[in-house]
Amino acid sequence: MLGDLGTASLTVGLFSAVLAVLLWLRVALLGAASRPARLASAGALLAAAAACGLLEAALVGHDFSVRFVAENGGRHVPVYYTITSLWSAMDGSLLLWLLILCGYGALLARRRAPDRLRAYAMVVVSVVTTLFFALSAFAADPFQAVHPVPLDGPGPNPLLQQHPAMGVHPPLLYAGYLGMVIPFALALAAPLAGRAGRDWVRVARPWAVAAWATLTAGIAVGAWWSYAVLGWGGYWAWDPVENASLLPWLTATAFLHTSLGGGRSRERWNTTLACGSFLLVLLGTFLTRSGAVASVHAFTESPLGPLLLGFVLLAVLSATVLTGRNRPAPPGPGRAPLLSRRTAVLVNAVLLVTVAAVVLIGTVLPLLTEPLTGARSSVGPGYYQRTAVPLAVVLLLLAGVTPALWVRDRATALRRLALPGIVGLATVATVGLLSRPGPAALTAFGAAAFVLTGLLTEVTARRRRPGRAWAAALAHAGLALVAVGVAGSSAYGQADERTVRVGETLRVSDVSVRLVSVHRSLDEGRMVVRATTELSGSGTTRTATPALRYDPARDTAVTVPAISSGPRRDTYLTLIAVAEDGGSATLRLAVNPLVGLIWLGGALITVGGLTALAGTARSRRPRRTEPADRREPVGVPA
Repeated sequence: MLGDLGTASLTVGLFSAVLAVLLWLRVALLGAASRPARLASAGALLAAAAACGLLEAALVGHDFSVRFVAENGGRHVPVYYTITSLWSAMDGSLLLWLLILCGYGALLARRRAPDRLRAYAMVVVSVVTTLFFALSAFAADPFQAVHPVPLDGPGPNPLLQQHPAMGVHPPLLYAGYLGMVIPFALALAAPLAGRAGRDWVRVARPWAVAAWATLTAGIAVGAWWSYAVLGWGGYWAWDPVENASLLPWLTATAFLHTSLGGGRSRERWNTTLACGSFLLVLLGTFLTRSGAVASVHAFTESPLGPLLLGFVLLAVLSATVLTGRNRPAPPGPGRAPLLSRRTAVLVNAVLLVTVAAVVLIGTVLPLLTEPLTGARSSVGPGYYQRTAVPLAVVLLLLAGVTPALWVRDRATALRRLALPGIVGLATVATVGLLSRPGPAALTAFGAAAFVLTGLLTEVTARRRRPGRAWAAALAHAGLALVAVGVAGSSAYGQADERTVRVGETLRVSDVSVRLVSVHRSLDEGRMVVRATTELSGSGTTRTATPALRYDPARDTAVTVPAISSGPRRDTYLTLIAVAEDGGSATLRLAVNPLVGLIWLGGALITVGGLTALAGTARSRRPRRTEPADRREPVGVPA
């Protein structure tokens, strides 16, 4: 019953999306009333919500006659992870994807914007919605019936049942990904809308800020989740699917900079970056859901691969044709001085796009070389450390230079850079003499000190600052903290892995762990092996209990590390293996300095994005009354 209703909801959603395309096209071409088109978009949203609700009901009710529940549900799974298992596999996650996509479309349909611009943009959004509804209905229908009906299911991947971030990370990531569709749609709609499309950047910028902030939060939560669950003590491995989330973040960051002040003098940059961000989202979707890359984050190989690849190529072709139309470039203010805010913004955009290109090459190169050589090559972290990391440090330095360039007088700008420069050099000299962390980490420490000192100087010098300046300060401060956390944990982190017998001790730096006992137990049908240890360091002794959990339904063993977090460092203890007689265990002990700054920095960057979004909402003021068909978009100061 639930399966039939779910399939019907996908059919209704597909029909509503196709109808929305036609009705919004009618509004754009003929100036017809938009109410029927808005109702069609709302119908697609309701259908997506119904599909998600029905699949959730099937999961919670353990209706194993539904294929998705039979493959990913289980009576032994806790309620929280039963609910979040909706997005634990490809077919269910596509429903969440559709729900968020339709939600963005319904919001844009109700927003005040030039009618033709909004109508053409809604045509684009509705086409994207139609294609994803078609994928779900014809190639990835989670409501297919199962015969015979099993008595129980294996539950979701055990790794997805180890941490509450499972309920937060994917929705945030999807909200960030799909928010990019609105700037993309507006960029494609602008040349078709004529005069109404001239200020598309001002309309698109708040949507880009919201998408960027949620994507930032999703990436930060994902890094924290990996750190807490995977058991190797890392937070970023340059995994292809991790890179797939970073790529649109980089280009969206560039768009937020080039769109400052409406970006009329950087029209081509804005169009390219707005389109590129969503095209990279589609590429990431292909990588994640096609099985093209091997990753702990990716879904298994599926029939969606060729369809998604065709969708990516269609989107690239459409963006090239529509945005490549010859449009008169808006008059610019002329060549900017070398030491100016305009120059800094453009250099920033170039660097961000360059980093994105470097990461993109490393991500897709194995896919391109396999058909030619017959073997899949691999691009390791060393490639990114030699190419992307130096560019990221330059970007960090530029984040410290830009605030001083708000003043027009060059002498004043140079004076404002003097103190941060001195502090940055002093930091490099002091840290280099005391600890010798290596050139990359040393440069990152100096750049972070330069940025933080410059921001502090600006805050104390100007008590009254516009909201966008506070937002930028928070985001840049967060970026500096992330740089310190990454550099510190990479340069000073220590680890050792060894098999120890009960009563023996493993030591790393000034931290030691003594194995007290090993015991086995059954926990909700899973075999759990726990090692009780005494962890000593910094004058304290406490008990730590890392574990291994074996899930027979999935034939998978997962580690449950014991993490002790402090203001200066984390102590990370992992149980790797145990002897059959319980007399010994293989332990990995890691000391990760300053890693907490990464989570704090990610939170500050997200707060900076939300602050910018709140300031944008407050600054929206109605303009003088004009005829409905010529009303300009509400101005959004950058």
